[in-house]
Amino acid sequence: MATCTHLDHVRITELPEAVDGCEDCLAAGDGWLHLRICLECGKVGCCDDSPNRHATAHARASGHPVIRSLEPGEVWSWCFEDELLMRIPEVHGQTRIPPSPLGS
Repeated sequence: MATCTHLDHVRITELPEAVDGCEDCLAAGDGWLHLRICLECGKVGCCDDSPNRHATAHARASGHPVIRSLEPGEVWSWCFEDELLMRIPEVHGQTRIPPSPLGS
């Protein structure tokens, strides 16, 4: 079974209580579909099904490899470097998020 080799980058283990949306989309006045959080710095970005793909752009630009879904009921994380879907039990909490401006 494959394992993530970048777990040492995980600094965010308590998810925020609430977020307003994708930080970059909000700044640009754009919409998003699903939200992800960088587990190294806490930046909130939009998923790859969103027009701007800010979570992936942040990972590439910053070198922060691990994100987690902020969608209700989803507990998965993704490592961009290892291309690995996983659950990180040390990351906990649930974040209130606004409805997607682009639908579900």
